[in-house]
Formats: sequence, C-alpha cells, structure tokens
Amino acid sequence: MTRAIDYGGMMHRAMQGLIAEVLSRVAESGLPGEHHFFITFDTREDGVEIADWLRERYPTEMTIVIQHWYEDLRVNSDGFEITLNFGNSPERLVIPFDALRTFVDPSVEFGLRFETQEAEDEDEIAEIEIETEAAPEDEPPKGSGEVVSLDKWRK
Repeated sequence: MTRAIDYGGMMHRAMQGLIAEVLSRVAESGLPGEHHFFITFDTREDGVEIADWLRERYPTEMTIVIQHWYEDLRVNSDGFEITLNFGNSPERLVIPFDALRTFVDPSVEFGLRFETQEAEDEDEIAEIEIETEAAPEDEPPKGSGEVVSLDKWRK
C-alpha cells in the first residue's frame, strides 16, 4: 500500500481554520473598517440548516453576505451559525466548514475557493492551486489578490 503525505487535506483544514479564526474575531469584536464577506456554500451538505423556503430557492448553492446586518454569529470547530436578514425576515443559518465553496473579503481582495470532485482512484491525491498576484506598492490593486483553490476529495 502506497502512503503519501496528504497535502491537500492538510491545506483544506488549514484554510478552514483560517476562516474559523476570522469569523471568531468578527463574532467577538464586529467587522473592522470596510471588511465584509461573501460566503458561498453547498446547501446539500450534511449539517447545513437553513429555512425550507431558502432551501427551495437555493437547492444546491447559496451565497450570503456578512456586512451591515447580522446577529448572533457563533463559531465552533465544525462551522458557524448566524442570523441574517432576508427581506426583513431574520433567518438562522447553520453552515459547516465542509459546506464552504468560497470565502471572499472584497475590501482587501482576498478569497479562498474550495472545489470538490469525486476521487476516481483511491490513491488519487487532491491537487492544490495557489495563485497570488501582488500589485506594486505605489499602485492600488487592480483585480489582484489571493485566490486559493482546493480540490477536495471524497470517497
């Protein structure tokens, strides 16, 4: 049996840990400055809890925005819970980190992307693509930023 270091899995867990830390800080102190988040998640993932009407409207994927109005943000090792306002209707969402597909903070042009694909072979190792563009210090960023793409394996 071939053994390999699971870099893909380790990177995936590290990126989830980064998101957990960011959300924990926001839960404690609020959003600093112009920071805000666009978070896309798979609504079919085990552990996702959203209102039935939201699940009907977003049967596979949903993007939420954490910016001006949110309440009761709670973070644990598996994911986070938050109450958001949908057309003057507050709704509680429970989102496991394993359901995340993207996490973007456009105020600093930072983003993470988690991609999933079925492993065709047991020995297939997840591929990780990391792209970083840096703008010169005297020039404002123009579409540059950091994007991390993770191919998540599933058996």
